[in-house]
Amino acid sequence: MAKVTDVRPLTGVALADALDHVARLRIEVFHAWPYLYDGDLEYEREYLQSYRDSDRAIVVGAFDKDRLIGASTGAPLTDHAEDFAAAFEGIGLNLDGIFYCAESVLLPEYRGQGIGHRFFDLREAHARRLGFSKCAFCSVQRAADHPRRPEGYRPLDTFWRARGYVPLPGVVAQFSWKDIGEVDETPKPLQFWIRDL
Repeated sequence: MAKVTDVRPLTGVALADALDHVARLRIEVFHAWPYLYDGDLEYEREYLQSYRDSDRAIVVGAFDKDRLIGASTGAPLTDHAEDFAAAFEGIGLNLDGIFYCAESVLLPEYRGQGIGHRFFDLREAHARRLGFSKCAFCSVQRAADHPRRPEGYRPLDTFWRARGYVPLPGVVAQFSWKDIGEVDETPKPLQFWIRDL
């Protein structure tokens, strides 16, 4: 197992400087189940622009010496309001009080060292410092009988519940991306999870 030597929050210039590396990590890590993402760097740069533009965003970087080998992002949910407006419509939650913990990507050879917990710890601490009362994220939902589901796959639900997150009933966003081997993008459901800080 390769060793993570440092996990630290990146904001401001350090955040902006890391985003191309984060884009490449997203493409590599999300290529695997359950995302099956056939991504490209230009789309990733456009997607990550909102983190560059937000003065309240964070990237938590995991490093092997000077090499970024994992990252997780976070920003106020209102920075992503257009993406998630339909999912939250009519449920009565104040989106201004929710910090959105977006992706966590870590190269496989660095897993099993508690980095997932550090990613959440540092994003949640950042959200608390900014005065947010809740954190949320969303997880991709794939059919149990999907032909590409690896044998023995275990979703991360137990990990998320242990951290205090629960699924928000009926709050499901739809995002489209091109799966590996597909010609066109297709919509995928993403279930929102939330916890009080």
